[in-house]
Amino acid sequence: MEFTLTEEQRQIRDTVAEFVDEEVVPRAAEIDEEDEFPADLIDDMADLGLMGMPFPVEYEGAGLDYHSYAIGLEEISRGSGGLGTVVAAHTSLAGNMLYEFGDETQKEAYLTALNTGEEIGAFALSEAEAGSDVPAMSTAAERDGDGYTVNGGKLWISNGSVADTVTLFAKTDPDAGRKGISSFVVRPEEDDGFVVEGTEDKLGDKGCPTAELRFDDMWIPEERRLGEEGEGFVQALKTLNGGRITIAARSVGIARAALNEAKSYAQQREQFDRPISDFQAIQHKLADMDTKARAAELLMHEAADLKMRDEDYIKEAAQAKLYASEIAREVANEGIQIHGGYGYTKDFPAERYYRDAKLSEIYEGTSEVLRNTIAQQLLDE
Repeated sequence: MEFTLTEEQRQIRDTVAEFVDEEVVPRAAEIDEEDEFPADLIDDMADLGLMGMPFPVEYEGAGLDYHSYAIGLEEISRGSGGLGTVVAAHTSLAGNMLYEFGDETQKEAYLTALNTGEEIGAFALSEAEAGSDVPAMSTAAERDGDGYTVNGGKLWISNGSVADTVTLFAKTDPDAGRKGISSFVVRPEEDDGFVVEGTEDKLGDKGCPTAELRFDDMWIPEERRLGEEGEGFVQALKTLNGGRITIAARSVGIARAALNEAKSYAQQREQFDRPISDFQAIQHKLADMDTKARAAELLMHEAADLKMRDEDYIKEAAQAKLYASEIAREVANEGIQIHGGYGYTKDFPAERYYRDAKLSEIYEGTSEVLRNTIAQQLLDE
């Protein structure tokens, strides 16, 4: 694996970093405080080609490699963890479901609009009683003429209340377990029976609406099924596997933001007539924070490299997401400690980084589930 960024990758990093510093960072506290979906920033990112980064230009994507996509998402998340989740759920989950499992008609109709940023995507898998245990879902899609009637509900759906296209998972054969799950394209504005019950008031990840959805006799035409009946479970696992790389990228971005803020504060804050960055205890904290963020970044790029080579990357994606999410919390925690009492107030962004980092240990595979995945892969080698 090449560790030196190409000219194109450096250009992507610098372009996104400039946008984040000029447009996102100054608004980050406001987004966190108001918890409103920042539609204008999404439009601006769409103009830069950031809403369809890893998809081919034939579908109006940016045609970037997965390293560049991860770098871009890392920079976006450095500015706002919530904005990072908006882009990750839109691209890695909803967009990737359409790209990997949609037919040409579906890609042209739905993926193109996602890639241009004209529409927003969401991925509806989790339920109140079916988080890590996907086959326990109760949402059902019954055959009804030349389509399906869907009843049930979904929980914890990022972008769920603002999405124009939702990739939905439902049981088409309740007695077949994981082989009885299928996936569909749902259009909230067109499909009667699609109901947004509300959005969650979360600890962090503000600006990304996390919705509870309900489906009341919602009819979907057969032409909006993705793949064949019974393929939904495998589709979900493959999609989440790639998504874990981008959650690692989100985590690295938050860790970098926490480190940069802590370093800047330590160089300005004086105690005993000198900056606290002169004290070895603070230097050691900064050294550990930087080392952890760098290690997480390398794990992220290793998984991205394997994905690009079309090699198996299940273990590596799980390791990248597991480690990056945990060190993001640890680095953010140390950032608060370096700030002292100020770190516990909203006068500084240190506490926001901690709240945003915590989510990465939960969604798209909890740390506990990822350790199971890593162990299973390891024992099978």
